Amino acid sequence: MTDTTAPTAANAPIDPSSLPDRMKYLIFGVMAFGQFMALIDIQIVAASLNNVQAGLSAGPDEISWVQTGYLMAELVMIPFAAFLAQALSTRWLFALSAGLFTIASALCGMAWDIGSMTIFRVIQGFVGGAMVPTVFATGYALFSGRQRAMIPAILGMVSVLAPTLGPTVGGWLTDAIGWRSIFYINIVPGMIVTALAIAVIRVDRPNLKMLATIDYAHLGSLAVFLGCLEYVLEEGPKREWFGDPLIQSVAWVSLVAFALFLERSFKSKGPIVKLTPFRRPTFAFACVFNLVIGFGLYSSTYLIPVFLGRVRGFDSLQIGTTVFVTGVAQVASTVIAARASQRIDQRIIIVIGLSLFATSLWLASFLTPQWGFTALLAPQMLRGFAIMLCIVPSVGLALNGFAASELRYASGLFNLMRNLGGAIGIATVNTWLADNSRIEAARLGQALGESGRRAPDFLAALTARLTSAHPDPAQAALLARAEFGQLVGRLALTSAFNDVFRLMSWIFLAALVFVPFCRPLPSTPVGPPTDVP
Repeated sequence: MTDTTAPTAANAPIDPSSLPDRMKYLIFGVMAFGQFMALIDIQIVAASLNNVQAGLSAGPDEISWVQTGYLMAELVMIPFAAFLAQALSTRWLFALSAGLFTIASALCGMAWDIGSMTIFRVIQGFVGGAMVPTVFATGYALFSGRQRAMIPAILGMVSVLAPTLGPTVGGWLTDAIGWRSIFYINIVPGMIVTALAIAVIRVDRPNLKMLATIDYAHLGSLAVFLGCLEYVLEEGPKREWFGDPLIQSVAWVSLVAFALFLERSFKSKGPIVKLTPFRRPTFAFACVFNLVIGFGLYSSTYLIPVFLGRVRGFDSLQIGTTVFVTGVAQVASTVIAARASQRIDQRIIIVIGLSLFATSLWLASFLTPQWGFTALLAPQMLRGFAIMLCIVPSVGLALNGFAASELRYASGLFNLMRNLGGAIGIATVNTWLADNSRIEAARLGQALGESGRRAPDFLAALTARLTSAHPDPAQAALLARAEFGQLVGRLALTSAFNDVFRLMSWIFLAALVFVPFCRPLPSTPVGPPTDVP
């Protein structure tokens, strides 16, 4: 009698590690490029927000959602991707993600107002988010030994280079063609990635029966929790936080949704997100490192363009050119970080990386209103070099030693922490910047009031200089006061930036406390997936 339960050629598990090396590199290259596309679009609008705002006739409070809406939606998809990869297969999930990302990019380019742009960016972030964690799990399944040791370095470089280069690429495109081109640029590469994904990715088989077991309460609670959390972080500084009834209500909804998410994670028969990787303490500490790394990476990438635009008055091209050097340093340090991670204790490398990153933030805390490319060169180069020494060992600490059945979930949770750190970071530094600007302006006002005749004399000299261009003394006096107010405002804002960079530096130093608690595991073969039919 024939054993009908035995696997046949059509449904037998695929062993990705048995593929020819050439095919492995092709699959990995296609997926890494797709991940790069998804991640670069988080920050590609950073240097062009003023242009997008003008083009869509949006208000200052509305335009920030072009950036944070994308990040919020991506946060929801990243942990969900592990479930979908098993249900649809890596091949079809990645192809669908790349194809829908391409369509959403085209829609963003055709947006007619801020409402349509925000909706299309949310869709773009959600569908593109599946490409981010999938490549991590696939890379570990494809390679072993020395080849696998390069995975954290390569994907770490992609993870940090993409959001760092985003403002540069966006600034160049906006200056040369227009702001809509920063979305249209995805169309041709997206079509190529989609076609190649369908043609070459063969690393597992689908289990379509899983789609019938989706725990919608689990998925919904995850989306509501992260979405409401992002809203609180984004709108809290503008609405005086919990003094606003709407912020209070949304925060409570987020808390309840988080409780439901945890309940379904432990009680559901088919959870969307498995939290079992957190049973391993080293994985939990690596996620803390990734949270801090995401905080520093996205916040610093956000702050520098804001400083250059608001204080220096740089345009999109000038901002993009100034921040480009960080990406150059990241590429240069990738090989160093990869080789060091194979020969030196990963805990030592991450101590060096976190310390150097903290130093780069400390160097950036001495800004003056005259700082530009030259003055920012050293802090940015050091930050770019240090981030790879943080990313590479943290990936190794997090993902080494997991079996294939858990690797997808571990990868999703790990990547979620980095993007969550970025979302928290951008909202937090915005709050710090606003609060410290008011404090510094008050201090400057008090200092000017105590400095005798210096401020009045300066204002009188400025008025006299402007009188030559405006014979009307009253008009010249008004212009002098306005210019004096702008000068004081720039000084206060610059001091606020310095305060924020110092606080971020202390956060990175504080993360060093967790390093001794990590216990690195050897890189063991993943083998073929065991959770497919």
